[in-house]
Amino acid sequence: MNFISVIGAGTMGNGIAHVFAQHGHKVNLIDLSPESLKKGISTITKNLDRQVSKGLIDEDKKKETLENITTYTAIAEGVKSVDLVVEAATENVDLKLKIFAQLDEICDENTILATNTSSISITKIAAATKRPDKVIGMHFMNPVPVMKLVEIIRGYATSDVTTANIVALSKGLGKVPTECNDYPGFVANRILMPMINEAIISLHEGVAGVEEIDTIMKLGMAHPMGPLQLADFIGLDVCLSIMNVLYEGLGNPKYAPCPLLVNMVMAGKLGVKSGEGFYDYSEGPKNAKVSASFK
Repeated sequence: MNFISVIGAGTMGNGIAHVFAQHGHKVNLIDLSPESLKKGISTITKNLDRQVSKGLIDEDKKKETLENITTYTAIAEGVKSVDLVVEAATENVDLKLKIFAQLDEICDENTILATNTSSISITKIAAATKRPDKVIGMHFMNPVPVMKLVEIIRGYATSDVTTANIVALSKGLGKVPTECNDYPGFVANRILMPMINEAIISLHEGVAGVEEIDTIMKLGMAHPMGPLQLADFIGLDVCLSIMNVLYEGLGNPKYAPCPLLVNMVMAGKLGVKSGEGFYDYSEGPKNAKVSASFK
């Protein structure tokens, strides 16, 4: 698979494009917004500069990686004659179904369609196409250039050939592909998000403060980042979306999102991306301090 299209130039999309391009694949990075594409390429360049400064790659590899990426604002133009499309758009089921129905109409019949969804049913997404055997989940972790895991999710009709191709491709990126079945949240978020939700419930009920909860989990459980800080990093809107998928998909009240999480999303306090969540990022992520709302 030499020719790859990535839909969405946001945090996940530009990271996925970066990794494919760095490993010699020709990448079409697609986003409807020219500004998002410009920002995405800027992020990739900064991350490549960081790799150069650490001695992980040289300037020639940086140049080659950037030359492997072409940007497009039209999906139809960006997916012509590619071997694989990786969708990394917003975690919204209606949007993803619309994108996959469109891809099915315009892509070559042998093109594999992958989604970077972190929780939405692959089977449901595949049902929007006439090629469910060629639809698969390819859930990268953030930050993509650093994290080794790719969660590979087979839909009900995903073929063995498609799965084998994606597993081999992931290994070629230096990743560790790990297969799981198509259930709400898959494995990563079925375990992670209830933990984050429970941390928010603990804060909401006054069990402990923001910094105390995160410190206990970092020092007591050897987590590199506390659950509330991690929620801010992921985006509280994304956390809420995944909790809703779990709650609706599994029908168990233990997956109900905490009212505090719901209210924070409604108030636009989404974490790092909005400048404030459980922490205040007005002085940058490296200088985060507990939000005044929780002091």
